[in-house]
Amino acid sequence: MDLVCHSPKLVHRSSLTRHKQEIKESKDLTKIEQIYKDLVPTAPESKEVCKVTFPDGKIIELPILLGTLGPPMIDVRNLYGKSGYFTFDPGFTNTGSCVSQITYIDGEKGELLYRGYKIQDIAENCDFIETCYLLLYGELPSVEDKKKFDDEIKHEMLVHDKLISFYKGFQSGAHPMAILVGVVGALSSFMYDGLDIEDPIQREYAAIKLIAKMPMIAAISFRTAMGLPIIYPRNDLTYTENFLYMMFADPMDKDWQVDKLLADVLDKILILHADHEQNASTATVRIAGSSLANPFACIAAGIASLWGPMHGGANEAVLNMLDEIQIKENIPSTIDLIKDKKFRLMGFGHRVYKNFDPRAGIMRTLCHKVLKHIGSEDDQFLELSMELEKCALEDKYFVDRKLYPNVDYYSGIVLKAIGIPKDMFTVIFALARSIGWISQWREMISEKMIKIGRPRQLYVGQKERKFMNIADRKDNFKELTSIFKVKKGKKGFTIYNP
Repeated sequence: MDLVCHSPKLVHRSSLTRHKQEIKESKDLTKIEQIYKDLVPTAPESKEVCKVTFPDGKIIELPILLGTLGPPMIDVRNLYGKSGYFTFDPGFTNTGSCVSQITYIDGEKGELLYRGYKIQDIAENCDFIETCYLLLYGELPSVEDKKKFDDEIKHEMLVHDKLISFYKGFQSGAHPMAILVGVVGALSSFMYDGLDIEDPIQREYAAIKLIAKMPMIAAISFRTAMGLPIIYPRNDLTYTENFLYMMFADPMDKDWQVDKLLADVLDKILILHADHEQNASTATVRIAGSSLANPFACIAAGIASLWGPMHGGANEAVLNMLDEIQIKENIPSTIDLIKDKKFRLMGFGHRVYKNFDPRAGIMRTLCHKVLKHIGSEDDQFLELSMELEKCALEDKYFVDRKLYPNVDYYSGIVLKAIGIPKDMFTVIFALARSIGWISQWREMISEKMIKIGRPRQLYVGQKERKFMNIADRKDNFKELTSIFKVKKGKKGFTIYNP
């Protein structure tokens, strides 16, 4: 599939119909419309139904939907109207919220596909820019496609100078993810004041803007936290090389060069984290997007969701865990504590993968490659992690529960070896996942009918109660913070620390 390039003048028009004359002059309109159509997912027609019997004896039929891969799904969109019942599914782990063509996971087989391609093949043969193109456009790029796309990404990599001034307003020592959430959200105030998200060309341009600017936004978060001057990207460097250059370059050293091998390793890490179906942060982006919010605000919401240790912060948590274990001799006692649920095991098991995480093996290989390259094959964390993995995989407790290492188990060791601080690990994850988020957002917005996210609840609170005036109410002292407040009888002024 060819990449469709558009001029800034073309992109800022308000609707696709206004583009048609200019498109006719430069591209084949039929082909462009087909490209848009190919990227819009549609739910399949139902060929089977299931019957549900309720306590009162009522029987209703619900359609069964079959995708190209994966288990069949029961279509419950009309369940309430037919029966008066809702479904109860905390975490939505058994609920399909959308149709998608982007990523497929088979947790039982340990399989991950990007647009139908195995993650192992993509990681071995492609770079991150090719992966971005694949997720955005549905096909791997040709040589010419990739060159056009890469040029456009580099052209859009600089951020507005006033956006850079935002960084000065953050508290010194602030977590880089806190900065990232704020700055990415602020992008919406610099671009697309009148963005028409119904226009597929503007959606595409917004996607390119986000992918291009994330490396500089992430790098500045690190540089400002360290009190270092800002480094600007270069046209002669690749996407990942530019990120490392903007992170670590010494402006006093004219001969400073990006380590090509480390850049290649980081590029593979970005590929492994580029998308992962309907995970917590992606679902957050889609729910925010379902209200037709600005795309940059939606991505900021995804970053906030990614921040938690149960999601993007897992690799940092793995290093903290290994830090607690300290030495190999402590592993047997640690495993006993894990079994007794007195110590939390991080980096093992996965909500979706029930066999093994296909990304974990690739990350393990990258780990050895990096440590050998930098001369740290005796790295304490590597030795600990390998011994813990060995002991766990030989233990029936872990085998029976299918607790195998996931991608986060080794990624923290790799990032630490490259020289990236722990509090930047999740920022790297966000940099990688931004292509997945914006691809999912773009896919969702392209659908003919967008349903705003509105989960239901099983209410277990009070029934209707009689209202009481404030004078008749009893003290209940429900405010927990008031229990710990110590009131001093000291005279004079006190200063509240905001």
